[in-house]
Amino acid sequence: MKINNSFDMIYGFAGKKLTKLFYFLSFSVLCISCHNEGPDTTWPVYRGNSESTAYAALDQINKTNVNQLKIAWTYKTGDAREGNRSTIQCNPIIVNGMMYVTSPQLKLIALNPESGKEIWKFNPFTSGVSLGVNRGVTYWSDGDVDKRIFFSAGSYLYALNADDGSLILTFGEQGKIDLRKGLGRNFEKLAVEATSPGIIFKDLLIQGTAVGEGYDSAPGFIRAYNVRTGNIEWTFHTIPQPGEFGYDTWEKNSYKEAGGTNAWTGLSLDKARAIVYIPTGSPAFDFYGGNRKGQNLFGNCLIALNAKTGERLWHYQLVHHDLWDYDLPSPPTLVTIEKDGKKIDAVAQTTKMGLLFLFDRETGKPVYPIEERPFPPSKLLGEEAWGTQPFPSKPRPFVRQYFSDSEITNISPEANEFVRQKIGNATMGSIYSPQSLDGVVQFPGTRGGAEWGGSAYDPETNILYVNANEMAMLVKMKPLEITDTSSSASIGKGIYAINGCAMCHGADLLGTGEGAFPSLINVANRLSKNQVLDLLKTGKSQMPAFPNISVEDKANLVSFLFNEKADNKKLIKGKDKTAARFIHDGWNPLFDQSGYPGVKPPWGTLNAIDLNKGEILWQVPLGEFPELTKMGLPPTGTLNLGGPIVTSGGLLFIAATKDEKLRAFDKKTGKILWKYKLPAGGYATPSTYLLNGKQYLVIAAGGGGKVGSPSGDSFVAFCLKDQ
Repeated sequence: MKINNSFDMIYGFAGKKLTKLFYFLSFSVLCISCHNEGPDTTWPVYRGNSESTAYAALDQINKTNVNQLKIAWTYKTGDAREGNRSTIQCNPIIVNGMMYVTSPQLKLIALNPESGKEIWKFNPFTSGVSLGVNRGVTYWSDGDVDKRIFFSAGSYLYALNADDGSLILTFGEQGKIDLRKGLGRNFEKLAVEATSPGIIFKDLLIQGTAVGEGYDSAPGFIRAYNVRTGNIEWTFHTIPQPGEFGYDTWEKNSYKEAGGTNAWTGLSLDKARAIVYIPTGSPAFDFYGGNRKGQNLFGNCLIALNAKTGERLWHYQLVHHDLWDYDLPSPPTLVTIEKDGKKIDAVAQTTKMGLLFLFDRETGKPVYPIEERPFPPSKLLGEEAWGTQPFPSKPRPFVRQYFSDSEITNISPEANEFVRQKIGNATMGSIYSPQSLDGVVQFPGTRGGAEWGGSAYDPETNILYVNANEMAMLVKMKPLEITDTSSSASIGKGIYAINGCAMCHGADLLGTGEGAFPSLINVANRLSKNQVLDLLKTGKSQMPAFPNISVEDKANLVSFLFNEKADNKKLIKGKDKTAARFIHDGWNPLFDQSGYPGVKPPWGTLNAIDLNKGEILWQVPLGEFPELTKMGLPPTGTLNLGGPIVTSGGLLFIAATKDEKLRAFDKKTGKILWKYKLPAGGYATPSTYLLNGKQYLVIAAGGGGKVGSPSGDSFVAFCLKDQ
């Protein structure tokens, strides 16, 4: 039986048909009411609008009354995973008289935006295990005739009726398309999903994807799908094919096997100019490029494409031949600034490196000059690090970019000494120090600088707001060698490394300090071999599936995880793909003995940048550890994931922090005006909207994920007490 083919299936019994009809009629009235209030009274697109500004021209909630906010309603999805094994990264959209959200296990849910009551629910995983994360959905309509929600879960993109949640069976294959198809490779061997929503241009859904980060990952081509049929209308090859621009920036046959260079963060659109702006990630494998020599276009690029045809208009590469996993982490923000007495329509791209780049939207010309600075060569066998990297002259970086002895944590003598010992003989130095066998303190680390939450832009003042992390990572490379081929476990160890398992669970199987990825020590005490094999096949939560690993190599991998010996096990011969490759020993955030970041505070910041002048106006810590504050330390900031929004009421709202608080800042000064402890960490971007004369603020409180705090399942909405 298929879900959502009738009202009875949606609600479980026919009696709720009348409730559904009542909601539909009520929301039609509310939608008309919202429309009459003005264009900024709803939040119809991921991050507010197609320009990705995260701005709302709403001022009912303002600096004078924000301390009077109260909870308007709370909705619980009921499907959080135990511990910290799930999260919610969804930025709710409010359109069509409804609010559309996604749950920890990726159910799509329509809510009444006034009461928080559930209207309908769609579960894409009725016959399997939920997989991945989702940051939001996309809405398209053809008047009142056809209204659709596009929603990604696992490897599929679904089209649903926005009114009742039923699949639109004329789209793709019975209401869904397989994102693995259309990439020019055997789709059954690829792992592809879409963690961020696509963007609508007329009757096209332009979609990026998330792919693996290890060797043999899928390519991250950009596709434009027909919103009615699901057919691919155009494709942009982010790894150029023979004869295409950029092909000569790779080795001759790289296009056949190279992966990554994908737009996992979401896109931005200039509708009037019909230009879509696409930020891409690094080529895979992220930390070694000996098998992908060259500049590697279009990895780590901001790309402007003709939204109608997919034709490249311009591009700018922000990291050449990336060896640090410095993906462009968020949708670019379309802004208008004043410089030298002229207005410039520009596009602003924040980065994990803590650099902000500004380009003319039409030409791609840098608004502020960019210089190429030299960096040392790599000492790894086969690696050819690019000799220079680009730096904008303005604004200055919004995070530190050089790690030295003086940057080691000073919160206590014990912490300082512990971190010194942990660093050992690893290289300390500049942001683009090449990876090495002895190790490098990468600063900023792969969590940023900026992250996927993105920036918020205030068109009243031309100020851009961005939250950032200031956390280091200890990266140590090692050659991938299998000298002992006498056992399945020995080969399995190589399979574990080459497919990126070590990047999350650690080379030593101990998991990560962030708490998001569990230890695999003694996994045989918790899971059977068949259960592990099933997980490798289907994935679960934030663990991807591994269809690229053969049946034989999966058996070898299980032998390694179950610590099986050569003397009593038959060797299962798989394909050896390990020649001349390097891996690193896992995600190793530089923490002290108590789990605090190993660098001097601040560890998380909120920044206001004047785009007209290219200057940072203010920077304040974002978040705190209460136990450290009680010890007399000023707020240190924390790891933060999720983004800000800004309003004409003089406010900036952001959650994102490990202390699980939602805060309102004075957007002019950075002063905290209000804060509220959420039921779980708000690792998402909030939304705000006006409904029946009342302004609401809503945030997902899903906890968990890569921040590592307990998981939750709530969406919490606020309004003023006297409204």
